[in-house]
Amino acid sequence: MTTWVRAYYEDEDLWLYFEADDEGWAARQVEVRGQDSRPVTAASLEEVLHLRDHADLAAMGRYERQYGVLAEGPMDGWQHQPQAAEISAEEFELLWNEARRALGNSGCPGGPWPPGASHGDASNWALFLLG
Repeated sequence: MTTWVRAYYEDEDLWLYFEADDEGWAARQVEVRGQDSRPVTAASLEEVLHLRDHADLAAMGRYERQYGVLAEGPMDGWQHQPQAAEISAEEFELLWNEARRALGNSGCPGGPWPPGASHGDASNWALFLLG
């Protein structure tokens, strides 16, 4: 069962939001700085796997510079983090869309997507990063 959770990482002043798959691994991750509410990560396992299978290290580097690094491994113990809670799918989607919009437009006029590409279409999206 997919779950959506949030936790606060005090040492870095970061809000962490995760969409976890049936096995408890991060499928999507959003990180938002606490002091200014600025998104710093909006990474997707689907996109990372697509790059791993169809691109090179340079494309993965561009992805990580733009969208951050996705957490690896099962998300055991998130419940014990400060201010940890389950959130709704709708709340996660709002955060995800806001973070992708903010990170997609940083340093990339018109956003990161090639004309006609869907934000969820990893193959079209990867063509942009490869080029």
